[in-house]
Amino acid sequence: MRMYDLIMKKRNGEALTKEEIQYMITEYVDGKIPDYQMSAFLMAVYFKGMNEEETLAMTQAVAHSGDMVDLSGIEGMKVDKHSTGGVGDKTTLVIAPIVASCGVKVAKMSGRGLGHTGGTVDKMEAIPGMRTSLDREEFFDVVNKTGLSVIGQSGNLAPADKKLYALRDVTATVDSIPLIAVSIMSKKLAAGNDGILLDVKTGSGAFMKTVEDSIALAKEMVSIGENAGKKMAALITNMDIPLGHNIGNSLEVIEAVETLKGKGPADLTEVCLQLASNMLYLAGKGTEEACRALAENAIRSGAALERLVAMVEAQGGDSEVILNPEKFEKAPYVYEVKAEKDGYITHIDAEGCGIASAMLGAGRETKESEIDYTAGIILHKKTGEKVEKGDVLAALYTSKEELFEAAAEKYKKSIFIEEEAPKKEPLVYARVTPKGIEKY
Repeated sequence: MRMYDLIMKKRNGEALTKEEIQYMITEYVDGKIPDYQMSAFLMAVYFKGMNEEETLAMTQAVAHSGDMVDLSGIEGMKVDKHSTGGVGDKTTLVIAPIVASCGVKVAKMSGRGLGHTGGTVDKMEAIPGMRTSLDREEFFDVVNKTGLSVIGQSGNLAPADKKLYALRDVTATVDSIPLIAVSIMSKKLAAGNDGILLDVKTGSGAFMKTVEDSIALAKEMVSIGENAGKKMAALITNMDIPLGHNIGNSLEVIEAVETLKGKGPADLTEVCLQLASNMLYLAGKGTEEACRALAENAIRSGAALERLVAMVEAQGGDSEVILNPEKFEKAPYVYEVKAEKDGYITHIDAEGCGIASAMLGAGRETKESEIDYTAGIILHKKTGEKVEKGDVLAALYTSKEELFEAAAEKYKKSIFIEEEAPKKEPLVYARVTPKGIEKY
């Protein structure tokens, strides 16, 4: 078997066999296939695509290129949620405790933020003392005792994906739906959960900018998961506006806690309830209506907040800031951005807001950058709201006063105020399951 022949085969639009794909991934990880040949193959996939069998075969080959996590040491059904990334997306900190309080285990490995999207692990590390690096035994112990644990990705999980992504990043092949699906689902299959709910973001703050592309990606990933024996579903959710009001690490933890107390923003609360109820549905906890009722009751009764407190304590965190969020360390500097004219906010560029937050110190420019956990933005006005000249649109927070000027300018360019009120967009556009697509 020669890589040259596989490149030609894909270039000509032919389908590769499972054995050919397995050979290619194994030899590439072992360093026997050079980057220039794999780059040529990725570009051929970009133009010619892959069929369902090829995509599954490549996902499984990439998943098995490193460690496969065995979660059998955790009792009961394990359901994971994966978000394709957004701005103000603190849903994991809300839905994992909800689901755990309803008797479904959540053993989750999350990533860090890079660029304009925040990472769940960074948000959790804003909690004083919180440990997100646990060995396998302690990870299992925390899940079995508290019902949930969220930790950083560790070990040698899907090493082929790291190599492939680095190549895609520099060869203009990132935005290929089969390759995105392989990248996401290889890590999900390697993580060992029984069910996977995908939160596929769409809009200005998301990687997929249109609902149609998001549905296409969701269909691909749901198909891969089901063919690999997992319970699967995906929600297409709106990321044309930042989720909730708070952007930035400790600010987002505070908003997640408020949501678990039943006092969160309406948009964040609704998206979290939909995600949590779908996770419960995958776990066989009843009809869609029954699962929604379970999720709502978990917030109303305080049971979900109790689960978050239990996990934080089990992982060494100071639960006092969860019970009393006003005890979080505050940024020493605050700058208010005010409206320069009357009108309606017709659009907020979510990606621009995320970049502005990162410029204040809430995100990383490189993997080595240090995060200011107190930095970020609180939105006082969002899309659809009427504003008058002089109204506070947002408050910017940072530990370095000199960062305000550039960040405020970036934020201002992300807000559009017009005379006419905009049309209201749904929070959730569609649900994709193995049975088909349900548009809302």
